[in-house]
Amino acid sequence: MANLVDEITKLKETRRAIILAHNYQRGEVQDIADYVGDSFGLSQKAVEADADVIVFCGVDFMAESAAILNPGKAVLNPAPEAGCPMARMITAADVRALKAQHPGAEVVCYVNSSADVKAESDVCCTSSNAVKVVNSLPGDEVIFVPDKNLAAYTQRFTGKEILPWHGYCPTHQLITAGDVLVAKMDHPGAEVLAHPECRPEVIDLADKVFSTDGMIKYAREAKNDLIIGTESGIIHRLKKENPGIRYYPLSSYTTCPNMKMNTLETVRDSLRDMRTEIRIPENIRIRAKKALDRMLEVGR
Repeated sequence: MANLVDEITKLKETRRAIILAHNYQRGEVQDIADYVGDSFGLSQKAVEADADVIVFCGVDFMAESAAILNPGKAVLNPAPEAGCPMARMITAADVRALKAQHPGAEVVCYVNSSADVKAESDVCCTSSNAVKVVNSLPGDEVIFVPDKNLAAYTQRFTGKEILPWHGYCPTHQLITAGDVLVAKMDHPGAEVLAHPECRPEVIDLADKVFSTDGMIKYAREAKNDLIIGTESGIIHRLKKENPGIRYYPLSSYTTCPNMKMNTLETVRDSLRDMRTEIRIPENIRIRAKKALDRMLEVGR
């Protein structure tokens, strides 16, 4: 592993590259990244990066977003086959149909979506700012795609009518209310943190609801052990930043196979060969960028 890390370090210097990794990535991939974060933070870092090459360790829509925001930089996706099942549950044609059914409603698009879907949307959001984005809109009717669970969570904090699509994250959808009850019995005194992509009944039973970045921030000050209701890769970072408490996955099914497709080898190979560059058609990129720019303007 040390040799691989050395290779990556040298290639980064040669390519003037920066490595961005999502909180759900393998521990060794997080460890070689220049920045580890959630979708919002990674989008910000991609824009701020003083680099010629961005290596994005996540799933396909994340690398696409970086390419949309950075037309002058090469954005590499080390594992092009790492897709997002939720993002594939909706198409641009689906969004156009929704807009035809609800003229006048603005479209809020969770960043877990393709560039084509973003291009049909008015504004993007992440799990950390979905409520803020929806409440920033002037109208009372909002089409929310593609995550029905994040839409339901957002609905709790707004007086607007949210019209959800029926997509979901398979990893979060597998977490059940029963998992929460069992985890609380197995780990008395530990707090349950749930991600907004979880089912509503899981949200109801959780002690706190946070995006991944919110979980990281909360854990830095936590005194009690934490039961983590999101993809298990985040526990690597939690242990690094606050090792004084224990962390338990809320379910034994919280590993996203797509998020684990990036390895040190794929990062090394992408930098060495430059064969995994993301390319977005310009007519799509420009329209999608408007939705992402609005998201960044709203902030967390």
